[in-house]
Amino acid sequence: MPLRCFNPPVYVKTDRPGFRLGISRIDTAAEELLKWSNRGPKWRLAAEACLTAMDGKMPTNDFRVLFEDAAEEEEMLLPD
Repeated sequence: MPLRCFNPPVYVKTDRPGFRLGISRIDTAAEELLKWSNRGPKWRLAAEACLTAMDGKMPTNDFRVLFEDAAEEEEMLLPD
């Protein structure tokens, strides 16, 4: 399976103070989604879209928007 990347990266909080993570791959975004304890409606949309995007059935930048929306909803989103 090819790496499914998007640009620009989405920056999110980490569990390490002072560090942030720039996510630009769908598989990495999926791993990060699973770490978040709050799981609202936008999180669910992004989580459901992961496999579709990984299979190439959704444009990567469309997935990026869903992931960024989920990160914002879960208060994990950081500025670029």
